[in-house]
Amino acid sequence: MPSFDHPPTAVGCPIPANTPHAVSVTLPSWSANIAYEEGKEWVVSKLKNGYPRFFWHEKIQQLVSLVESRYGGPDEKAIILPSYKVACQCRAYMHRLTKLTDPTIRVVEITVPPPSKGVQSNISIVFFPESEISLAKSFWQHTGAGVSSRMAEYCLERLKAAETPKSEPKSAADGFKLAKNTFRRYAKKLESPSVASSEEESDDSREFSTYLEERFGRNLDISFVKQVKIALRRRIAGTLEDNLDISQVLQTQPHVSTRNVEGLTEDDVFLYPTGMNSIFSAHQLLLVALENKKTVCFGFPYIDTLKILNKWGPGCHFFGHGEPQDLVELEKLLEGGEEVMALFCEFPSNPLLKTPNLKEIRRLADKYNFVVVVDETVGNFKNIHVLEYADIVVSSLTKIFSGDSNVMGGSLVLSPASKYYDVLKQTLSKEYEDNVWAEDAIFLERNSRDFASRIGRINVSAEALCDLLLTHSKVKNVFYPKLSSTRQFYDDCRTENGGYGGLLSIVFQEPHNAQAFFDAVHTAKGPSLGTNFTLLCPYTVIAHFNEQDWASEYGVDPFLVRVSVGLENTKDLVETFSNALETLS
Repeated sequence: MPSFDHPPTAVGCPIPANTPHAVSVTLPSWSANIAYEEGKEWVVSKLKNGYPRFFWHEKIQQLVSLVESRYGGPDEKAIILPSYKVACQCRAYMHRLTKLTDPTIRVVEITVPPPSKGVQSNISIVFFPESEISLAKSFWQHTGAGVSSRMAEYCLERLKAAETPKSEPKSAADGFKLAKNTFRRYAKKLESPSVASSEEESDDSREFSTYLEERFGRNLDISFVKQVKIALRRRIAGTLEDNLDISQVLQTQPHVSTRNVEGLTEDDVFLYPTGMNSIFSAHQLLLVALENKKTVCFGFPYIDTLKILNKWGPGCHFFGHGEPQDLVELEKLLEGGEEVMALFCEFPSNPLLKTPNLKEIRRLADKYNFVVVVDETVGNFKNIHVLEYADIVVSSLTKIFSGDSNVMGGSLVLSPASKYYDVLKQTLSKEYEDNVWAEDAIFLERNSRDFASRIGRINVSAEALCDLLLTHSKVKNVFYPKLSSTRQFYDDCRTENGGYGGLLSIVFQEPHNAQAFFDAVHTAKGPSLGTNFTLLCPYTVIAHFNEQDWASEYGVDPFLVRVSVGLENTKDLVETFSNALETLS
């Protein structure tokens, strides 16, 4: 097993180490983070993976190169998406933001034989002029709709094994003939269901990587994916006890939801390939189901939420401070005749850990007829219950729900108590498509079995770190829900045994101390949060490198250090932070 005591320290090393589909990547110093953002060779050349919405995994890069060489024209580049519908969304997005025409941006769908009956494995490719690569990648980043690295790996192996077609497919239905041999990893009897390694790796390295990915045993056969997704949806709905394996899930009737909303079942839960895709899909759902109006973004959100609300639909009103006074201003706007379709917020926000007043937001929504969409990723439904105040709750399953930092996922939950429930459910019945790759679902289900038990340990350690940091003379501010002026709004939704989560942010008295602390602290350092190990990043550098002045207007300090607390022993973790603080001058 990977040890929390020995976090990876080499630039570009996956986090966790020896994990081919790791979600994070090591950027061990402040200067390395800046160099990454500036595209410096000494960092970028060492990356084989990164946070998947911002960096194409090496298997995705290889698959892109293959399809470009086989099906692309001169000076054409490609982006690979998990369905024809998503590819058409990408094409429409690119058309809207450029003057390019249909013949210039084209979609090709390729039929890839599935690893098991009922598993969707086709891919769609959007080809476009090389000059538009940044625009295509912005679609990938904002929507979170790209193929996963595991799906890319599977398709790459199958396409390499395929007979080369005589001509490029002319339509979505053409496809091509594939060779008869089967990708070994996805055979019914899985020999090693976790990873494929590079040719350069030794046998020992491959064996170690496989062991780390599989942890204590083999994953389920991929043919069980339907049952796996039922288990995931039940767990998210709060109708499934933790630590049950699939055989137990199939033999056990779901109990009444623990999420404080009557009538909630797994049928109200929808799975997506990433958390950001669940947010994008929630917005798309509203644009289809309701009259198109502007939205409200309340509080300073994670970067791409605001991009989605501004780049699709009529735009949004941004109340970036997320303070009670902002709700007063919002009501004045609404009272003056402005109509909005929905309000999006995080509970609590990332990285400032402010909590919106959901009771007041619910009152405004009922009075002025708009939908409330709450992102509960940071709080998580074991600590807080927000569904009773929301119409839609979205979350990134990549984070604490999974914990292992080796798979992406997202969820959308409809509240049966919402007056919009029927129209949203009916629209989803027509519009929803399940693009969660089968093997990713299997990893998510396995990782999340001990979800509840992990939360309590992380809550305790996070509070202990806050206590330490608050007493240090070099620390200016600690952002944490328990310490915030908005704590009462968090407590209004806190569960009986819930805590304040595992995310906190630090601002030091002097910028040089932020850099010194970050470089000195002996933890994993890279993007993402909610991992089973403590993970730090210089948040504003990573998320807002080219808009730091704008972020500062909303209280996000350029030298803010974000801490995602893991499962290390609390005493040891406090000592680790104490040692780093002692190095400050």
